[in-house]
Amino acid sequence: MKIFSPIRLVLAVAALMSVFSAPAFARVEININKGNVEPLPIAITDFMSSDGIGAQVSAVIAADLQRSGLFAPVNKNAFIEKISNPDQQPRFEDWKVINAQALVTGRVTRESDGRLRAEFRLWDTFAGQQMTGQQFFTQPENWRRVAHIIADAIYERITGEKGYFDTRVVFVSESGPKTARKRQLSIMDQDGFNVRNLTNSNDIVLTPRFSPNRQEVTYMSFEGQQPRVYLLQLETGQREVVGNFPGMTFSPRFSPDGQKVIMSLQQDGNANIYTMDLRSRTTTRLTNTAAIDTAPSYSPDGQRVAFESDRGGRQQIYIMNADGSGQQRVSFGDGSYSTPVWSPRGDLIAFTKQSGGKFSIGVMKPDGSGERILTSGFHNEGPTWAPNGRVLMFFRQNAGAGGPQLYSIDLTGYNEQLIKTPTFASDPAWSPLLD
Repeated sequence: MKIFSPIRLVLAVAALMSVFSAPAFARVEININKGNVEPLPIAITDFMSSDGIGAQVSAVIAADLQRSGLFAPVNKNAFIEKISNPDQQPRFEDWKVINAQALVTGRVTRESDGRLRAEFRLWDTFAGQQMTGQQFFTQPENWRRVAHIIADAIYERITGEKGYFDTRVVFVSESGPKTARKRQLSIMDQDGFNVRNLTNSNDIVLTPRFSPNRQEVTYMSFEGQQPRVYLLQLETGQREVVGNFPGMTFSPRFSPDGQKVIMSLQQDGNANIYTMDLRSRTTTRLTNTAAIDTAPSYSPDGQRVAFESDRGGRQQIYIMNADGSGQQRVSFGDGSYSTPVWSPRGDLIAFTKQSGGKFSIGVMKPDGSGERILTSGFHNEGPTWAPNGRVLMFFRQNAGAGGPQLYSIDLTGYNEQLIKTPTFASDPAWSPLLD
């Protein structure tokens, strides 16, 4: 069964060059490495269009940038100049007086073949020059994705780092009473829109994880009362069993090259970590203890693995080489640590920490130093990284609430956002940037 049609965006990307004389260097930039960043005031005008879709595109761009915590879209009621032609140089003084340090203009038109053409320009109002401009062609149903791509381009031009808006998140959607909760595999855009169910049965699904280089996910399902690890191709809906293993299988996750799956297999009361080559289907055992070793996560270069183990009496984070050698504990704070996830940048490991009756989401360096708690509460769990390594998503169960919800937070710990979903939601996994 085909789950949904593949998202294909014909990115006929062309630079929209400014024809206006301007200073050689723009002044607008955000240094996102200096800790708590003051959001940059940016004016995002309604894109010109004949049917209102332009305003919808610009609204998604504004929401993306604001949600990042690095940008503060200026209230449209404060705008002095009304943009009627986005190809013309704006009146920069009108934007400087309302402290809009950057300005976004654009249009959305329909081609004769039915495609949309979306184009934008990013202006530095204080330097009086265009910073970048591009145009994209796509099918009308992909207009939200075009908006995310434009937001990524703006984010990258001003911060100097890749954005994360043109991405998706796979998660477990939960519905029904707590005593008979139905759990399905679902997928959505990173902002909570375009939710689609990927499974439709009463079988429990757990721990979905994205491939780093394909539109493919691995997850665990209790289909037929037998816990198995599955691979699901998102574009075709094709599904296959990774392997049939005795006992329980936990926390499958891809290697950085997408050629292996690393997981925890439970046998005789303990659990150890194994890898499976997806081509040959051969397995290799990496740990061999009488403890519970689980939740493995590769470093982005594939050379090391972080995992959790209770071999010391309670759950802690350990690091080992990719072949299983050099196992060492790196977490030494109060409480227990679980669900380690290596940052795409390689500089940090995110984790769940239970201490003092609270569950926290935090980060530490791979050697265990520099531990920082980003958020704490009744029950927080399951961090996943945005592909640029600047934002985390996790799920939270509030005391007295009916079920879990998804939240995002950046590395400052100050920009926490609820990601609204139609049902309760848990166990998110962020995709890489879409092609």
